[in-house]
Amino acid sequence: MARVSDLYRLNLATLTDLYELTMGAGYAAAGVADREAVFALSFRTLPFGGGYAVMAGLDDALAVLENLRFDGVDIDFLRGLRASDDRPIFNAVFLEQLAGFEFSCDVDAIPEGTVVFANEPLLRVRGPLLQAQLVESMLLNVVGFQTLVATKAARVVDAAAGGPVLEFGLRRAQGPDGALSAARAAYIGGVAATSNVLAGRLFGIPVRGTHAHSWVQVFDDEQRAFDIYADAQPDNVTLLVDTYDSLAGVAHAIETGRRLKTRGSSLSGIRLDSGDLAYLSIEARRMLDEAGFTDTKIVASNDLDEHTIASLREQGARIDIWGVGTRLDTCYDQPALGAIYKLSAICDPDGCWRYPIKLSEHSSKISIPGVLGVRRFVDPTGRFRADMIYDETLPDPPAGDVIVDPADALHMLAIAPDWRPIELVEPVMRHGVRSGPAPALDDARSRARSQLGSLHPGIRRLLNPHIYPVGLEMRLHERRHALVLERRRAAPPA
Repeated sequence: MARVSDLYRLNLATLTDLYELTMGAGYAAAGVADREAVFALSFRTLPFGGGYAVMAGLDDALAVLENLRFDGVDIDFLRGLRASDDRPIFNAVFLEQLAGFEFSCDVDAIPEGTVVFANEPLLRVRGPLLQAQLVESMLLNVVGFQTLVATKAARVVDAAAGGPVLEFGLRRAQGPDGALSAARAAYIGGVAATSNVLAGRLFGIPVRGTHAHSWVQVFDDEQRAFDIYADAQPDNVTLLVDTYDSLAGVAHAIETGRRLKTRGSSLSGIRLDSGDLAYLSIEARRMLDEAGFTDTKIVASNDLDEHTIASLREQGARIDIWGVGTRLDTCYDQPALGAIYKLSAICDPDGCWRYPIKLSEHSSKISIPGVLGVRRFVDPTGRFRADMIYDETLPDPPAGDVIVDPADALHMLAIAPDWRPIELVEPVMRHGVRSGPAPALDDARSRARSQLGSLHPGIRRLLNPHIYPVGLEMRLHERRHALVLERRRAAPPA
């Protein structure tokens, strides 16, 4: 199965922001480049006003990390970069260090398709400070975007209530790589197929499609256009009926369907792409059924998202298959996850861990220090009840521990004795080498469906979802609180 690195060069070391490299040069000059450090990737707020997110993008990110090298082309480009005084930004010693660069960090992560929540470490990088810093922008780009799309897709699929959803967003996506990443992530989130042929070839996603309005316009007469298309694609006939008049188009599609029946073929479907989709689908269903085409599916498209689909279903729309494009691939109502990558621990020269903390006037932006893991608690019925963020350097928390909301220390939850813990953050790379073979994309997709089924239905609501409890293990909370006080006391008065 292909990955993002196969679309460009094998080596994507320069897929980074310049400041990662300037900081790296600074680390090297200060003699701290090889200091062991831990960074955690997370996000602060659940997207789309929803109650959950779906982890995605990990396999593509690991594929980039596996091949992370600075080759001669990279070094020559970096050597040519100049500061404002026209002097080189990077000295020869640092460039020589980059020329011998090999990614050797450990990476632990939550598997793709897992339901995740705000503040949880989706991915953790541990290793030499310089290396862990350089991969920040790439990881945020790959994991952040695909997690966002997978989440959007899961919401759309939920709204469709069992009706297949097709990803139709190639033509409106942000470039070829955006379209491919979106198709991959949307499949993890639950869509049934994509119209993107390259995504189908690279990732093994089923490919589906119909025809455009231009097909009908080329032949001028709609009936003739439908008949010719059926002659060319007798076993794949889904006709777009709204070029001129949707219900007249349905009547023409029925005539083409009758011709197909005489040859032992069938009219697979019709597609509505404009107008009042609820009314038109109800009328189209009536016309098709009265003509004996009860198995012909009605496909709908036209700037659909989860809210539009839910509304159409409430109106009694007779739509079997949903084609969702622009609002899925671009995550139209929230085009960025807002993922962050924060230093959470660093080893001092004496071999002791130090836990840096980033402060803010907004409590939600105060970082969580530690070598962070996530423990999910499941009740005897299999339902997810709460997630605990904890520090792996601390002893295991006692049974019946309490978790503390990282944004509100007065909001706590006791872990019930009969809740079974599951570790979410798993080893995926050791010393720059994958810990095992890459899992199949279908496995991630199946995991997402299973995980969503283990959430309380209220958490999956599109509007005003129930809040799933996520909190810090008590000792981690206490350490974080102490570090905040320490930094606040050290800060000069305003």
